[in-house]
Amino acid sequence: MKLSLWPGLAVAWSVLLIGSLLWPFALPGILLHRDMAVIAHPALSESALGFGDLPARNAPQDGLLALVGTVIDASWFARGLLVIAATLGALGAVHVARHCAASKPATLLALTITLVNPFVVERLLQGQWSLVIAAWLLPGIAVWSLSGTYRLLLPAMWLASLTPTGAVVALIVALTAAFRRPILAYGLLLTLPWLIPSILAAPPALPAGGSSFAARAEHLVGTVGAVLGLGGIWNSAAVPASRESGFALAGVLLFVILASQMRRIPKRLTALAIFGICGAILLTFAPRLAETLVGAVPGAALFRDSHKLVLFAIPAYAFLAARVRPVSLVVVGLLAAVLHVWDAPLAVDKLQPVPEPPTLATLQEAAKGRDVFVPGLGTLTRDGSVNPLVKAVSMVENGELRVDGTLVDAPSPRFTQATELYNRGDLEGLASLGVGVIYDGAVTELAPPTRPSWRWWLGLSLLLSWLALGAASLLVPARARRAPAGQ
Repeated sequence: MKLSLWPGLAVAWSVLLIGSLLWPFALPGILLHRDMAVIAHPALSESALGFGDLPARNAPQDGLLALVGTVIDASWFARGLLVIAATLGALGAVHVARHCAASKPATLLALTITLVNPFVVERLLQGQWSLVIAAWLLPGIAVWSLSGTYRLLLPAMWLASLTPTGAVVALIVALTAAFRRPILAYGLLLTLPWLIPSILAAPPALPAGGSSFAARAEHLVGTVGAVLGLGGIWNSAAVPASRESGFALAGVLLFVILASQMRRIPKRLTALAIFGICGAILLTFAPRLAETLVGAVPGAALFRDSHKLVLFAIPAYAFLAARVRPVSLVVVGLLAAVLHVWDAPLAVDKLQPVPEPPTLATLQEAAKGRDVFVPGLGTLTRDGSVNPLVKAVSMVENGELRVDGTLVDAPSPRFTQATELYNRGDLEGLASLGVGVIYDGAVTELAPPTRPSWRWWLGLSLLLSWLALGAASLLVPARARRAPAGQ
């Protein structure tokens, strides 16, 4: 192959991979599928800023979408973030290949493993789009940390920090690759939009979710084989059909090929991958340990869904892919990488946007910034998607979550109180609880609009500070100065 043709082939392959997963997002409508609920104009509420009735699991993501939604359609902005992250992920995979002096076929393998792997596909089907963004960026974060390429590393860390899990994983990957104090400081600053609300609210954790979110066995490969192939999400409905038809075996074959190169990548990345894979497997077979950790260790609730630990293996897998030799083995690996999620472009058909329910506009008009209580409103709709109403207005949030009949998250105390007061017909009590509007098919106004609280202003300040960190990341020097180890 002539050298002049190679860049075009790499770009075309990347576009094909990205397009195979993101094609539904080109269609009009709001993004509503399982954990993904991105409407056109979300409310810039205390909840969106991390200070609502529930833990700040979606800060600063929800605040960013709400802020953007005051100007443009936030669902299209989210689509743009996905495309940017996938493109940056492809660039990261190419830089991994260059760092490893990879052959051209091995570069294609690294691109494939980075952009289209079972973890990415399953999490996309679960609606966890911002976690997918973090997963795409991890190989780049690792190689840019190794090389001290701050101009790419910092924006990647910033984009990965849309959610708490992404922020923590990105920071750990960056520091594992090469410990630098500026990176530690920057990564810690990125956690403030959710860390400060979490400290101030200190919501009690219910240690019942460890077993509910454990990795799941797949046909012919079991739990261990599924996790080694970067699959095994707890929700079987978020898995491409091919994984249950024996194609998960291709993931095990791919792992064997990658493992043959284990001595040729940085040992720290290997150790991180082993931690992630073994941690996910251990917590699957020791659910009581998982529940104990969630209840006893601060911050462990971020990984209550223990399958998320597989994230830590993705950088090593990309580096291993870039090291595979000879070309014949690379070709086998490339076939395996494609085969174990070959039907992903078909599976993501479920992600097609839907029309915005007319109820949203009605409720937004009635709310006028006030807290809304909807009696009996569940966290999820009948099809298992996040209820878009909770994004449209400042809501008294329920938060109750059951997985396979097991109570994982109890209703928020405020929602429980509001329900009791509503059932007694105590409208004054509801007003004293901060409820401004009741919507039970009809709109009942209890109190006039009020000024935002100090929590709202603090949340907005944290969001704007996070945005400033993102802008600052574009202004740093291209490379870090050489520093002694540990600096």
